[in-house]
Amino acid sequence: MQELQIINKKNPWPKGWGKQTSIMGVINLTPDSFSDGGELNSSKKVLDQVNNFLRNGVDVIDLGAQSTRPGAEEVGSCIEIKRLIPYLKLIKSEYPDVLISVDTFHSEVAFEALLNGANWINDVTGGRRDIKILDVVSKFNCPFVITHSRGNSQNMNELSKYDNVLGEVKCSLETLINNALEKNVSKKNIIVDPGIGFSKDITHNLEILRNLDVFKKLNLPILIGASRKRFIGEILNEKNPKERDVGTLAISCLCSQFNIDIVRVHNVKLNYQILKVADRIYRKK
Repeated sequence: MQELQIINKKNPWPKGWGKQTSIMGVINLTPDSFSDGGELNSSKKVLDQVNNFLRNGVDVIDLGAQSTRPGAEEVGSCIEIKRLIPYLKLIKSEYPDVLISVDTFHSEVAFEALLNGANWINDVTGGRRDIKILDVVSKFNCPFVITHSRGNSQNMNELSKYDNVLGEVKCSLETLINNALEKNVSKKNIIVDPGIGFSKDITHNLEILRNLDVFKKLNLPILIGASRKRFIGEILNEKNPKERDVGTLAISCLCSQFNIDIVRVHNVKLNYQILKVADRIYRKK
């Protein structure tokens, strides 16, 4: 077990960024997230999970207070802030140098989160839902994950129709990137995510994963968030998201082979271990 990892808070990028597959660990502060909603419902449980992640190789911790699974109800920015900020402050008080990403598409939530110590914003709509989030990210000069998606949690599955999924997703990401640049978001802060599972079926997800080099042509860091998602369950015939870690590990290995910059996962320890080996195989150092 590696030593407790502490990151320089003046630098918003993980140690070894771009030279290894970094790990973003998911902490859901929601009662209805698809994998572990409602489990982390106390300060002790949240801090224990943060400590577990740090001791097992996490690079960035992604806090979410609004479920973005298909079918999830939107709670609004006020409830999201109420759920998020106390835990964000608590984590930062105990681990002031840990890198914290906040998973939100609301500009008000992003502002409050960054004001209270968050380091990254991870927007599953890439600024599509609330363009003011781009002003917030620009003001705080922080890393910003731009994800491809369509619609919202209620209707995304109805919008999973593509003539050319690779071309259409890449084109949409280019538009979102240009929107961010026009709002003075620094290009050096942008990370792109092709949005595995967001308005995409199993065929689309696999096509994207087979062709990750298409998205490397954007010349920006790439995040892949496939952990425990439904298409893995369809392949494995496994309804329980927590039993999909083996499938997730296969995708993490693929990401290492493609030199992807960061993977967003639920089981940090297993992914850290497998990426330690995969990066030694696929990444020249």
